[in-house]
Order: sequence, then C-alpha cells, then structure tokens
Amino acid sequence: MAHTHTASATDQELRFYVADEHGHAEGGTMLGFWLYLMSDCLIFAILFATYGVLGRNYAAGPSGADLFNLPLVAVNTTMLLLSSITYGFAMLEMEKDNQDGTLRWLAITGLFGLAFVGLELFEFAHLIHEGATPQRSAFLSSFFTLVGTHGLHVTFGLIWLVTLVVQVRERGLVPANRRRLMCLSMFWHFLDVIWIGVFTFVYLMGSLR
Repeated sequence: MAHTHTASATDQELRFYVADEHGHAEGGTMLGFWLYLMSDCLIFAILFATYGVLGRNYAAGPSGADLFNLPLVAVNTTMLLLSSITYGFAMLEMEKDNQDGTLRWLAITGLFGLAFVGLELFEFAHLIHEGATPQRSAFLSSFFTLVGTHGLHVTFGLIWLVTLVVQVRERGLVPANRRRLMCLSMFWHFLDVIWIGVFTFVYLMGSLR
C-alpha cells in the first residue's frame, strides 16, 4: 500500500511538472511573439515616418495623384480585409475542434492573401512599366519601400500559412499547432491594421492634389 501511495504521489508530481512546463512554453511563445510584433511596429513606424518626410518630393516626376489606381487598390484592400475575416472563421472552427473546418477556412484565407499579393505585384509592374521606378524620386523610393515591405510580410505569412496547413493535416489540432495558429492570427490581423494605414496615408491622401 505504501509503495502504491508513493507511486501515485510521484505520478501526480510528474504530471504537475509537465503541465507547468507546458504552461511556461506556451506563455513564453506568446510573449516572444508579442515582442516580435512590437519590433515590427517600430519598423513600420519608421517607414511611415520616412514616407511622411519624403512623400511630396517628386523630383519633377509623377505624384501619387498621377499614378495611383484607387479602384484597383480598393479591390486589393478588400482582399486583405476578407482574408482577416476568413482567418477569424478558421479560429472559430479551431475552438470547436473541427479540423476540416479549420483547414477549409485557412485555405480560403490563403487564396485571398494570394490575390492581394498578385494585385500588388501587378500594380508594381504597371508603375515600373510607366517609368515610375524607385530610383525616379524620393517619393517613389519611400513608396516602394513601405508598400513592398508590407507585401513581403504578407508573402511570409502565406508561406507560414501553408506550413501550418500541412502540420494540422498531419498532426491535427494538437496544442502546439493551436499555439502556432494563434500566433499567425495575431500576425495576419497586424498586417491588416498596417495596410489600413497604408491605404489611408499613402493612397487616399496621396491621390489628393
């Protein structure tokens, strides 16, 4: 009896340490990711500030009012906003422990994100074809840097999304995958907020003569 009691106590202690270690790992991951997002905020703040200083230096070249295609940018903005909504649906399905539903909404999110990147590349190609290259003026240099940096982040998010889809398909909605999906959710919504700033500050204000 004493041996059984001792073994039971040892098992309980082991489970406590394992649970405690899991809690520390999850808390550490989320804290680390929040710190990363804060550093990304600083990067975009610097890029916005740079554009604010240089955004009117056209060097006798075209301005935003001459170049920007607001209907196209509005469609692109809609793609990214819809991708945030569909990612929210994916998280709701994850909370229901519905793996198929989670994967389905993640796939739709990826398609919207891919459409966003594709339209942005189309816009860049059109601008360069028109001679509005980053070397043309300080305005265009700061524009391509800010918008391009955001586009690279979305591209990275898409790669991360595909990786998680594969992991969820292979391993299911295990705690580690749930934690990764939460981190990507924060990252994706963060990019959405940044893009609203870009759309307002760069495109809408830049289209005013």
